[in-house]
Amino acid sequence: MKLFNYWRSSSSYRVRLALHFKGLPFEYVPVSLITGEQHAIGHRMKSPAGYVPVLEVDEGGAVAHLSQSVAIFEYLEERYPEKPLLPKSPVARGQVRALAELVNSGIQPFHNLSTLNHLKSLGVDEKKWAAHFIDSGLAALEKQAAPTAGAFLFGDTFTWADCCLLPQLFGARRFGGNVDAFPLLTRIETKCLEQPFVKAARPDAQPDAQV
Repeated sequence: MKLFNYWRSSSSYRVRLALHFKGLPFEYVPVSLITGEQHAIGHRMKSPAGYVPVLEVDEGGAVAHLSQSVAIFEYLEERYPEKPLLPKSPVARGQVRALAELVNSGIQPFHNLSTLNHLKSLGVDEKKWAAHFIDSGLAALEKQAAPTAGAFLFGDTFTWADCCLLPQLFGARRFGGNVDAFPLLTRIETKCLEQPFVKAARPDAQPDAQV
């Protein structure tokens, strides 16, 4: 497998966490969002929207490119079920997906690079704008997770919800979010960061990371 991604991309970070958790080897292919490599023809052929990450898979000699972090996760979960990131119970699976989706569709799009660049072009303070939505989204996540949280966001097992939480907190700090206001989320983050597979997936551990 090849993962076309950017070290600081939240969606890329999610997929790296899933791959490392499952112990799946992959080739890391950097795509610089800062220099615009995501808009190159070669990348657009893999992701017409010009997004990262993109996972290249070879199934019996047929190469395919999967985009969108949730779709990639679902592929990995179905293709490599031995170490699952979703619980067995249908209700529990739905609860984990709900936590993850609160981040994926309810928070992260507000600090996408394309969103922030457009706001900046309109004369808006893009970081202040993003921080507002990040904080409100994290407040909802803290409340939604409270009834089922354990060592991790859902119980005592690392799940897809945690794969979404860690990049979101990383992004929140970049854009001035008030992360310290969410003790449940930061406690879980601390627990996650102790895991070797999380350390391998961290943005600053990637070959294209910039200080």
